[in-house]
Amino acid sequence: MSILQFKKTVLELLNVTQSAPHKIVIAVDGPAASGKGTLARKIAERLGYAYLDTGALYRAVALATLEIAGDPSRIEDVKPAVGIIKRNLTQELLSSHALRRPDVSEAASKVAALPEVRSELLEFQREFAKNPPGDVGGVVLDGRDIGTVVCPGADIKLFVTATPEERARRRFQGITFPSSATDA
Repeated sequence: MSILQFKKTVLELLNVTQSAPHKIVIAVDGPAASGKGTLARKIAERLGYAYLDTGALYRAVALATLEIAGDPSRIEDVKPAVGIIKRNLTQELLSSHALRRPDVSEAASKVAALPEVRSELLEFQREFAKNPPGDVGGVVLDGRDIGTVVCPGADIKLFVTATPEERARRRFQGITFPSSATDA
C-alpha cells in the first residue's frame, strides 16, 4: 500500500468514526520504534479522542518502583508502584522524559515480565478503552498486543511497521534526543 493509499484509507476511517453511535476504540499496534505512537497521537489529536500509550504505563510503573527503591523483578516491590500509578495516572506523567531514561527502560522490561503486573495493567487498559476520560467520542490506544490481547474487539485496528533501519534510526533518535522520543 502506498503512502497516498494509506492516507486515504485512514481519512475514510476517521470520517466513519465521526458518526458512530458508541465510543470508538482505535488500536494501533506494531513493533518498537515503528511509528505507532506518532500515528496514534496524531489520530487522537485529529479526532479529539482520549489517548493512551500503553508502553508508557509499564515505564511509569518501572519508574515508580525505582523511586521507592524497589527491585523491578520482584512483584512484592512492584505491586505498590502499580497501585500508585493506577491512582495517580496523568497524561503529564505518561509523557515525562524520565520514562525514557535507560534505567527506566531496563526496569520496564522486568516489570512487564511479571504476570501479575500484566494482568493489573491489562484490566486498567481495557477499562480506559471502555470508559475514556472526558467527554470524547472515543479512544486511541497504542502498544504491543493492543489489537489482539487488550482490545480484540476494537472498531479500528492498525498495525504499523517500519524497516529495521528506520526503527534503529528512530530508536537512536529517541535515546539521543529524548524530547522527540519515539515509540518504546
